[in-house]
Amino acid sequence: MDERQRVVDYIVDQLAATGVEHMFGVDGANIEDLYDAAHFHSSVTVVLAKHEFSAATMADGYSRSGCGLGVVMATSGGGSLNLVPGLGESLTSRVPVLALVGQPPIAMDGRGSFQDTSGRNGSLDAHALFSAVSVYCRRITSADQIITALPEAIAAAWRGGPAVVLLPKDIQQALIPVRSRLSSAPELPVVGDPWPIARALRRARGPVTIIAGEQVARDDARLELERLRALLRARVATVPDAKDVSGSPGLGSSSSLGVTGVMGHPGIADAIRDSALCLIVGTRFTVTARSGLDEAMTSVPVMSLGSTAPYLACTHIRTDDLRASLGQLAMMLSGGGRPHRLSVPETVGHRELIPPQFAGDGIRYRDAVSALDAVLPDDVDIVIDAGNTGAAAIHTLPVRRSGRFVVALGMGGMGYSFGAAIGMAFGRGRRVVVVAGDGSFFMHGMEIHTAWQYRLPITFVLFNNNAHAMCVTREQLYYRDLYSYNRFRASNLGAGLAAMFPGLPSVDVAEPGQLHAALGSAVASDGPSVVSIECSADEIPPFAPFLAALRQSESPIAEESTTHVAARA
Repeated sequence: MDERQRVVDYIVDQLAATGVEHMFGVDGANIEDLYDAAHFHSSVTVVLAKHEFSAATMADGYSRSGCGLGVVMATSGGGSLNLVPGLGESLTSRVPVLALVGQPPIAMDGRGSFQDTSGRNGSLDAHALFSAVSVYCRRITSADQIITALPEAIAAAWRGGPAVVLLPKDIQQALIPVRSRLSSAPELPVVGDPWPIARALRRARGPVTIIAGEQVARDDARLELERLRALLRARVATVPDAKDVSGSPGLGSSSSLGVTGVMGHPGIADAIRDSALCLIVGTRFTVTARSGLDEAMTSVPVMSLGSTAPYLACTHIRTDDLRASLGQLAMMLSGGGRPHRLSVPETVGHRELIPPQFAGDGIRYRDAVSALDAVLPDDVDIVIDAGNTGAAAIHTLPVRRSGRFVVALGMGGMGYSFGAAIGMAFGRGRRVVVVAGDGSFFMHGMEIHTAWQYRLPITFVLFNNNAHAMCVTREQLYYRDLYSYNRFRASNLGAGLAAMFPGLPSVDVAEPGQLHAALGSAVASDGPSVVSIECSADEIPPFAPFLAALRQSESPIAEESTTHVAARA
């Protein structure tokens, strides 16, 4: 008689065989069998989060930072529903994630069971719900279906986005024959032929500008992008959620134009207008990323290489493997195929968004980011959260030479950074620095306890302006500053966390002179640490729509600063 195993044991065995080492989630009655199976598997570590949204962002951050397929587990009912915003982020940003979601036993479908999500007899339909936030969703109704469903889900996730498998509890416990490997091989990725782009580059006269996106990070095609840049002597701009792919750690470097879009650098529009060709690599180029560039993009030929066509008109070549396609393109442009009519500008302009001077209480955003930049070593990873804090950090904080710089702008969910940093710390095994506001902390900051539980090397830098500051700014600019729903009673986050978690290095900093020492000590800690920086909700961040609104209201504002550096190949 064939040896048999539980469905949950089969799932864990197969995930481990594909290289999965960590699974993230929150336990519960209708997913506990999967936790049981993982406990007895020597190659898999299960990480318990405090909230399912954060578990989903742990899986997202793990995958987004190149550690492998992110796996999240959640129980039925409200636990499963908490996954939705996290999966929505992964869907919009095309991040590979596998979600394993428990449900009540099939025998109870439509019979009033607790947390029934079968969709029968008026119950909530989990399949319909999760189908809207995934690239693949399947409810398993017999044990043998898992043998085909699991490889299908993994393959779908690797094509870019979350895949969801709904697992009734009795199915999880059912027995199937032991299998040594997945029953079917994943589909081969589409590798587009970049010849039309090579032909256009050979004909181009003048500079080339590359706009690099999040797929470069997802496919780990940084080296291939840099080789192409060097061949073309091109200038590179990045979308905000791909800031670490340009190969340049600082602003104003010879090839780096900075970040595009609402938190970006205005000089990029001038660089595009002066180009013979603009090449978009690995991004759909959403409004957040292309704001201020639409007019410039219509003035030059635009070509694109990536898994999905951008939102603006261009010649697009589809590829699901940027490493392969960028490598092919570089080969086409090497040796005898090298373009001979490309040029490099004498100077590379670098302009920053300069908000109006603020003289109120608190530490300025720029001063805090500069102090952080001064203490961060080259090998740390950085995760930025949403809001005014995020805008300041995205605009002014350089990436680390060998680190990752992660921003989640697919849905822009506040609190993403806390879970994502935990996933990255498990997967990459190095210090991660989170930059988040107090509003994000109040949503999902208790995941700091998860970092404390597992002694992870994460430094949480909290900009505490006692508000949802971006909403305060909007009230001031667009609603005449007549009221505020978005200001909080003052809190001492550093002292509070130190009291909650005895032994956690956690401090409040209210004076600029204290910043360098506090941040340096926090980054040098063995485990988790917290620095809460007192700042003001009334300071305007470097955010282009806000600065445009200020200009329209004729409020005093400093001109954009312009610096130039010599251009080099």
